[in-house]
Amino acid sequence: MAKILITGAHGFIGRHLAKRLAGQGHHVSGLGHGVWNKEEACRWGVVDWINGDVQSANLRELQARHEPEFVFHLAGGSSVGAAIANPREDFMRTVKSTVELLDWIRLDLPKVRLIAVSSAAIYGNGISGLISESTKGVPYSPYGYHKSIMESLCHSYADSFGLDYTIARLFSVYGSGLKKQLLWDICIRLAADNLPILLDGTGNEVRDWTHINDVVVALEQIAFDWDQVMLHQTINVGTGVGTPVKNIAHTLIQSWEEISANSNQNTIDFTGISRKGDPFSLVADPTILSSMGFTWQVSLDEGIKSFVDWFRFSTNS
Repeated sequence: MAKILITGAHGFIGRHLAKRLAGQGHHVSGLGHGVWNKEEACRWGVVDWINGDVQSANLRELQARHEPEFVFHLAGGSSVGAAIANPREDFMRTVKSTVELLDWIRLDLPKVRLIAVSSAAIYGNGISGLISESTKGVPYSPYGYHKSIMESLCHSYADSFGLDYTIARLFSVYGSGLKKQLLWDICIRLAADNLPILLDGTGNEVRDWTHINDVVVALEQIAFDWDQVMLHQTINVGTGVGTPVKNIAHTLIQSWEEISANSNQNTIDFTGISRKGDPFSLVADPTILSSMGFTWQVSLDEGIKSFVDWFRFSTNS
């Protein structure tokens, strides 16, 4: 059993990761923002939880309870739109929290293994086809720039202080419990019979959709297959399959209709105007992750159907 700390454990990815790791028998501590009573935190696998900033006092309090062997750093900004609306807050959440974490590791836990969770947003716009980890993209939004700074800080502390770390760059993560972004927005409008549904962009924007159940298994493997992982400082966590947004929208509507008496054919349209900071194509080259023996288990159709089922159950209960 390993002792693990997750920053941002209250977030969508963080809580699913905590539940996965706890289910594998590990002791999970968490730090971040969100009100969790002990019973609710334990339901998600978090034994020790502090609701607060990623800063030395909180980190040392958790360290005194259970000194971690692994740290998953997920605290930070969570979306392009939020970062554009409030870039300063996104900077503080992503960059400041990373500096605080890295300096705590430098001073208190120089041998801990760090998995810093980043985003494909650092690759930016104007890239087509599969994107390898060595691609020198230019971020297209404050969100992407701040994630890039976060990665550079990890490189700096590794070079200067011998930090053991790996960057996991996530692509378009979705799944039950995610109450924002495309799938959630469409379901909200379908439930309200707010039709037709007008979405930003052309619908031809391409994303590499990754189900949360697979993503947390990939993060677990990155942490524990350290001999293989240390050959690579950065690993794309993506399937290598790109799907246009319009295809995702129509698949979701089809899944909705299968359990609904209403027909919502031809209810999706697009403005033709891309959202600010929204790259046209982000699809991973998954070669490194695949070479570690990782395989994706949840198909896109299955994942979207499970999201619709979860949404209808959660909003009707």
